Amino acid sequence: MMVKQSYTVRFVTPAFLGNAEQQGQWRTPPFKALLRQWWRVAAAKDYGYNHERLREAEGRLFGNAWIENNFRKSELRLRLDRWDEGKLKQSVWPGKDEKKLTHWEVTNKDGKTIPVGAELYLGYGPLNYDKIQKRTVLKANAAIQADDHAELHLAYPEDLTVVADVFQLIHWFGTLGGRSRNGWGSLLLETKELKGSDLLNQSDPLLNKLARSIRQCLNYDWPHAIGHDDQGLLVWVSKKPHDTWREAMVELAKTKIEFRTNLAFSKSKGKLDQRHVLAYPVTNHSVNPWEKYKVAWSPGTRNGRLANQLRFKVTKTAQGKYLGLVYHLPCAIPGELLNTLERADQTWIVGQQIGIWQSVHGVLDNQMQRIQ
Repeated sequence: MMVKQSYTVRFVTPAFLGNAEQQGQWRTPPFKALLRQWWRVAAAKDYGYNHERLREAEGRLFGNAWIENNFRKSELRLRLDRWDEGKLKQSVWPGKDEKKLTHWEVTNKDGKTIPVGAELYLGYGPLNYDKIQKRTVLKANAAIQADDHAELHLAYPEDLTVVADVFQLIHWFGTLGGRSRNGWGSLLLETKELKGSDLLNQSDPLLNKLARSIRQCLNYDWPHAIGHDDQGLLVWVSKKPHDTWREAMVELAKTKIEFRTNLAFSKSKGKLDQRHVLAYPVTNHSVNPWEKYKVAWSPGTRNGRLANQLRFKVTKTAQGKYLGLVYHLPCAIPGELLNTLERADQTWIVGQQIGIWQSVHGVLDNQMQRIQ
């Protein structure tokens, strides 16, 4: 028997979902990828956090062409009620009204600090700066605008009870598209079966079940659990609600600047430093062995890159207010990158990473509030 479920998907912030022409468009493949991402978190504990067992189970569920004698189609069926192009065009991106922030590491040729657009800072790539118009603009011609919505229809085997947990996690934490780890493409699922989206004052059994100590998480080099430390879950929300999504994005941009610049560079360029634990590459601060590792692979590959473990979202309260949300899916430096380093640097970074993350969490504790 197949269970059928429908959700109204509503974007809280603009989404940079690209089709073959790199234009914003509602499409099902990104939603399937989002399901897979959160299924891994929901199911990892059931497979003993063994990535090989989890990968095989994922292949059986979502379809595969690599499990010997067990090739199959996906057991899940997804359908959107429309595949419309995004209506947010270059000509109407509100870049002139963008809030400017101080980033002491961004300077002109004279060494003077240059104001940084909050939305450009979090969305560089899909967003660019137009020097003639002197404002932030869309790189492509269309994005999906905030508050746009569509119906997502799903069918799955009735014994696949974990799907309900997956959709709850997506409702709480899900984002889609370009720069989604920075809060773009934040979405909510509208249905009575899901619990509230703002997470405030919620001691939820699902979160408690899936959370794992950051020290345990750092033994694995892939994101598999929401972390916790002695202070509680590694999930933070705004101390005060905002009237617009743009105000919430400004808060997230300020917070990111704060915790990144709090880890000042102390070593010469080309050397591994504390901030490289957060994400890589870092503008103007490369790590020589990692750059050589990237060159060894063909163009377009993501080898030599380290994705940010801290992820942002803008969510919405029942009262229609907006909250910035930050959560941490902790994991170790990938083995491929770690092995390119000299032995002394390997020992240093493994020993330093917990302290680095504690420093970042301390900044977040000051800037925002943890959920209960």
